[in-house]
Amino acid sequence: MGFLDNLKSAFGGGKGRLDVAKTYLLDRHSFTGTMSKFRVATKIGTRERFGIKFIDQEKLDYFEARFKGLNKPPEGEIAMQFAHPRIVLTHEFGQTTTGQQYILMEYLDGPGLDLVIRDRNPDVIPHQLKLIVHMAEALMEVHEKKFIHRDVCPRNFICSKDLSSLKLIDFGLTLPNEPPYRMPGNRTGTPQYMAPEIVRRRETDHRLDLFAFGVTAYRLLTFEHPWGSTDMTGTAALAHDTKPMKDIREHRPNLDPRLVDAINKCLAIKVEDRMDSFKRFLAAVKRIPAADVK
Repeated sequence: MGFLDNLKSAFGGGKGRLDVAKTYLLDRHSFTGTMSKFRVATKIGTRERFGIKFIDQEKLDYFEARFKGLNKPPEGEIAMQFAHPRIVLTHEFGQTTTGQQYILMEYLDGPGLDLVIRDRNPDVIPHQLKLIVHMAEALMEVHEKKFIHRDVCPRNFICSKDLSSLKLIDFGLTLPNEPPYRMPGNRTGTPQYMAPEIVRRRETDHRLDLFAFGVTAYRLLTFEHPWGSTDMTGTAALAHDTKPMKDIREHRPNLDPRLVDAINKCLAIKVEDRMDSFKRFLAAVKRIPAADVK
């Protein structure tokens, strides 16, 4: 059997589809995302571990209906474009033999940043500046590839076991950074991290990711939300341009002023006042010693 025959066999008897049961052993635990379920998959024969994401077709159809006629690339195609140390590596995507869309990616054996923040894990404190830099590097790559992530939040970063590094995951809401995809009305994302222009159904651009990143960095540094809300519904996002956020220095009075200023610029309410790129953010914080984030 030649290489192509082997490949076809592995992906569904020559039909180009993955027979999951014949190829992987799936962990009994599943994790639910915005539009998918995630399982840990061990390849039969080699024992290699992967992450496999099964797309919820009904949710996907509902999301993509608003982009009808735009030839929007699927999530797997977007994810395959990234080969960056701060972004999860996607190996393949396609359909299973049962017709379900899937994405196969590297397995990341560490906690989600959301759990680290929720648990107020003190072990992350020495690494906070480094993790903020890693997040910015990942998102800079997304923007340089001409995409807007649109769901930047702690849930979509996975840390290493020792909490010294992280990777960006999940491109389920990611869109090309092109005018048809930036029109008003695309009110998607995680409410606690939504920029005001999304909440108010205005036209958007890549700077909505900088706002969400600013909220995420604030939470990593303080374990608190800038507006003090624990509400996970869309109502919480209404405060982002109507209620003053709590000064980050009230939680961390000894933070380096350069880091405070950079995060505050990401959180600017008016888009024109906001930090305009992750490249500029990284330039603003690159000379800050980690010891100054205490």
